[in-house]
Amino acid sequence: MFIDRAKITLKAGDGGNGMSSFRREKFVPKGGPSGGDGGRGGDVIFVVDSNVNTLIDFRYKRKFVAENGVHGQTKNMHGRNAEPLLIKVPPGTLVKDELTEEIIADLTIEGQQAVIARGGRGGRGNARFVSSVHRAPTFAEKGEPGESRSVFLELKLLADVGLVGYPSVGKSSIISKVSAAKPEIAAYHFTTLTPVLGVVSLEQGKSFVLADIPGLIEGAHEGVGLGHDFLRHIERTKVIIHVLDISGTEGRDPLEDYQAINKELVLYNERLAKRPQIIAANKMDLPEAQENYEKVRAYMKQEGREIFPVSAATGEGLEKLMWRALQLLSAYIEEPEHDREGKVYEAKPEDAFTISRDDDGTFIIHGKDIEKVVAMINFDNDEGVRRFQLVWRKMGIEEALKERGIQEGDTVRIRDMEFEFKL
Repeated sequence: MFIDRAKITLKAGDGGNGMSSFRREKFVPKGGPSGGDGGRGGDVIFVVDSNVNTLIDFRYKRKFVAENGVHGQTKNMHGRNAEPLLIKVPPGTLVKDELTEEIIADLTIEGQQAVIARGGRGGRGNARFVSSVHRAPTFAEKGEPGESRSVFLELKLLADVGLVGYPSVGKSSIISKVSAAKPEIAAYHFTTLTPVLGVVSLEQGKSFVLADIPGLIEGAHEGVGLGHDFLRHIERTKVIIHVLDISGTEGRDPLEDYQAINKELVLYNERLAKRPQIIAANKMDLPEAQENYEKVRAYMKQEGREIFPVSAATGEGLEKLMWRALQLLSAYIEEPEHDREGKVYEAKPEDAFTISRDDDGTFIIHGKDIEKVVAMINFDNDEGVRRFQLVWRKMGIEEALKERGIQEGDTVRIRDMEFEFKL
């Protein structure tokens, strides 16, 4: 089964907690702090593997959790860092954040890796907080929580040349003739419901990857039929072979089909209209083909398009068509980055924190830094509470709350922790 879209949830590993301990050796009367640091949580990393060619694995497993770091130990022994969680994806996988729709990674090259969710750093043990004025700290940090995020995976086939055209014009027959691909072929529309890849090997060791894109119909750019599912796979192709049923045996006009399909390509993505496109006039072995071919050839000459008479049934003209596709592929110049579609993100200074009010009057504080502090503070420890109060004041949160009109006894919430405000 060919699956080219998936939504999954990722959870990187939490950092291990730091240890609070003191040396207790018999002949060390004043043993100092000896708590080790926690280990780092495991990252979630996507790895491109060419042996994977679909996203079907993500249909059955949708949540991936990396290991947590090991807690720190006594005698200054640090916890072990967790191994990263490696997830294999096929070449051509696009990773988008579910909330922002930001493209996190575009994975196209064998062995390419991308960290999608970062593990939390380990908490520091109490030995790390020794100072000239504080010789015996009991405070140790908790591990930082690992990142959690939901992502969309979208597979766009990495083919050099794409076959496009209406259903039943002979695309599957062509790819079966010129490559080892064996698509299902039958005399009814939409036989091919998934893209098919084949390697076209010409003499002198020259080859390229050819994709049979399932038949497009009018309205495909708006998602009619399986339009978006099919059009997605044309985006990465460098050369387009537009297959026409030149015989018109099904009562269709080849020129009308040509115009309709190109309109769908332009409406979906204008860059597709700029790709080199050659015309394959298929089914030339049928009696009606020759008359239509002369009409279509004259039209294509005006359009500046090359046209090749071929027959997928007999194989006639296919080698010449493939050689021309290879020549165009060799001459293809990659589009400049600024012409490519993409969302532009501007660097903006991020507010240290924001304050809002809940319906019950609770003051809610959001901010990456303060939320991380709360997650890593051990509030069961008096020194931990004092440390939090110091950070709280240093970040200006207390003054900001007073400006918002907070009163003694009001509730303040950060993450899942609630505090009673004291003046």
